[in-house]
Amino acid sequence: MSEFENVTVVKAANVYFDGGVISRTIRFTDGSEKTLGFMQPGDYEFNTADKENMKIMSGNLEVLLPNTSDWINVTGGESFDIAANSSFKLKVIRATDYCYSFIK
Repeated sequence: MSEFENVTVVKAANVYFDGGVISRTIRFTDGSEKTLGFMQPGDYEFNTADKENMKIMSGNLEVLLPNTSDWINVTGGESFDIAANSSFKLKVIRATDYCYSFIK
């Protein structure tokens, strides 16, 4: 899917890591949310409240998921899930465009 229909976009950007990661929140009529974002190359660590899915639209990164010791290479068109109430690390190798889904 290359576009979303019938959504509300929160105008204020979510800015993390001194601008290395920037996203915008998208709200759907069913109450679900996604964020569309962009990450510059760098190392980042995020925490989750809900289960989440990160789909990489373009770019390249490595992810270290909770309770694992092996980094996984992820490129455009691929995705991965993150457990609720956990943290994960990213090494963004090439500027990366992503879509983040919150799974409740």
